[in-house]
Amino acid sequence: MSATLLEHPAPLPTEGRAHGPEAPKAHLVPPEVGTLRFDPARTLWLWAMLIPGVTVGLPAATPTTVAVSLLLTVATLCLGHSVGLHRGVIHRTYEAGPLTRGVLAYLFVLSGLGGPLSWTRLHAVRDYWQSRPDCPRYFAYGHSMVRDFGWNLHLRFEPADGRTLVRLPSDVLTDPWLRFLERTWPLHVLGLSGVVLAALGPEAVALCVCARTAASILGHWAVGYAAHVWGERRYTLPGAAESGTNSWVLGVLSFGEGFHNNHHAFPGSARMGQEPHELDLGWWAIRALRRLGLVRDVRT
Repeated sequence: MSATLLEHPAPLPTEGRAHGPEAPKAHLVPPEVGTLRFDPARTLWLWAMLIPGVTVGLPAATPTTVAVSLLLTVATLCLGHSVGLHRGVIHRTYEAGPLTRGVLAYLFVLSGLGGPLSWTRLHAVRDYWQSRPDCPRYFAYGHSMVRDFGWNLHLRFEPADGRTLVRLPSDVLTDPWLRFLERTWPLHVLGLSGVVLAALGPEAVALCVCARTAASILGHWAVGYAAHVWGERRYTLPGAAESGTNSWVLGVLSFGEGFHNNHHAFPGSARMGQEPHELDLGWWAIRALRRLGLVRDVRT
């Protein structure tokens, strides 16, 4: 599939886009593609973080706990999620030694978003179907944000077969460290809670762990929805049901992930912000790691 550059990118409409006249009546996921089930563990994790974070953490916020929370956000979402898991593990846009890759994966786990292999599998499945014209409703964005909140944050997708995982690097799903983190990821978040509790007290745990984790989950979901519905589309991808959008504000706030049309067009590129004004903090982090000799063979 090749991307086609549009000479004059136009803003997309603010309403959800239906994919074909029969989309509203179709199954969210056809049985031959996979199944969707309510995920009680995922739902409980989100709300168990959100409620104490809002009711206890935010009212008790201090300059110190806010600063610690922001530092953890940059470390876990920028270095852990965007640089480590998304660009490093899933798309292999650069090469790194096992120690660097392992530390970045651990930072992802401390974000509280979930297990690295669960996220890797779902990303591969979503990419596979969004690149096709027969994309199921669950992976497309022809619905409201409220409905997407219920679907993407409370349901679990199980693919019918492994064909959608072929895009992943061959060693990802068998990596011993990633498999260990997949099995134990909640324990590491709880361990971080213990460190924060000992250093700053219980209110800091509610802000630096609970509120931050909830904000990370909700922020990732919101950026994912908005970066497919609102913004500009520089490239068109023939035959793809979804090709993402670019939003400067979302791109900056999400460490480059909001330049999603660029990413759909060039998924193997470590740089998501292509133009000089597209501030991609994840790309800056990769450049810094390259100068330190921690990553190499960076693809753009």
